[in-house]
Amino acid sequence: MQLGRDFVRALKQITTERGLSPEIVASSLEAALVSAYRKYQDGNQDVEVHIDLESGSVSLCEIKQIVDIVDTPDTQISLSDARKLGFLDVDTGDIIRIEENPENFGRIAAQTARQVIIQRLKDAERQNIFEEFADRVGDLVTGLVFKSEHDQVLIRLNERTEAILPREERIVGELYTPGERMKFYLLDVRQTTRGPRIVVSRTHPGLLRKLLELEVPEISDGIIELKGIVREAGARAKVAVFSLDSNVDSVGACVGNSGARIKSISKELCGEKIDIIIWNNDPLQFIRNALSPAKIVKIEPNLDLERAVSVYARPDQLSLAIGKAGQNVRLAARLTGWKIDINALEAEKMPTLHDLFQDIL
Repeated sequence: MQLGRDFVRALKQITTERGLSPEIVASSLEAALVSAYRKYQDGNQDVEVHIDLESGSVSLCEIKQIVDIVDTPDTQISLSDARKLGFLDVDTGDIIRIEENPENFGRIAAQTARQVIIQRLKDAERQNIFEEFADRVGDLVTGLVFKSEHDQVLIRLNERTEAILPREERIVGELYTPGERMKFYLLDVRQTTRGPRIVVSRTHPGLLRKLLELEVPEISDGIIELKGIVREAGARAKVAVFSLDSNVDSVGACVGNSGARIKSISKELCGEKIDIIIWNNDPLQFIRNALSPAKIVKIEPNLDLERAVSVYARPDQLSLAIGKAGQNVRLAARLTGWKIDINALEAEKMPTLHDLFQDIL
């Protein structure tokens, strides 16, 4: 049986356009022809199909077992009938392949198989997309906003792949204008009955990590280590860094000349303010650094609570230490893993003459 040269050319075109291997196309078509043949014969035959994509020739065989008494004609045949078909060197229990070429089946097969082939190709394409992105979870991806209506924001990662940006993964107040190209953190890839479900994020700390690795060569080269990142997306973030080379200033390298590097990252993140903090293995010093830019006078561990400290700052530094709506101290606590209680340190008074002579009077 022949599929025809036009059909073969169409299959090759599909293979090229959809990036599918010829083996996937052939197996999809073979499965479709098996289904079509069973429907044509109105049975449940054990069918084997082989297709030559170069010539368009199709080999179709029914596989049957030789038995003494035939109970299931679709998959069994008697020894006498098998020998009538030319299988002389066989015996009961053997398996034979009977080549079939039923009249009019070519036309019926093409009509029946078309939708099955399309579905199989869609499935194969979805699998390709899933495999392409499943190993990239945690990576930085660039996409084009192509739909932003009501509660739905869809991102086009390439010509055939779309991702979802859920509400909880969006920066509050950020606009997602169709046609705008943005960077995202690839959060999750799952296979569903409707194809891969790809979720991206603009709020995940991993997005800031990837942007720092991209913008600061010292990080990607392993000279500067990122010890921790916390964010309140779109508003403020704190990044703990540590230099493995005493000659490299970790904060200066991340900030860049005239703040160029950190400004570029901040612009990408909707103006998010980013504090670069020097990590220290002494937790008290690390807490002091984490509360930057506030100047801390004194830190005392709270012995009544686990991993808790009382921090003292001068009155003029108190609001800076706490931050707007408690943001600075909240981020510092998350970055260090310690509970932080901010207190005002009262200015020491100079003794007056009255104080000095109080005991004498």
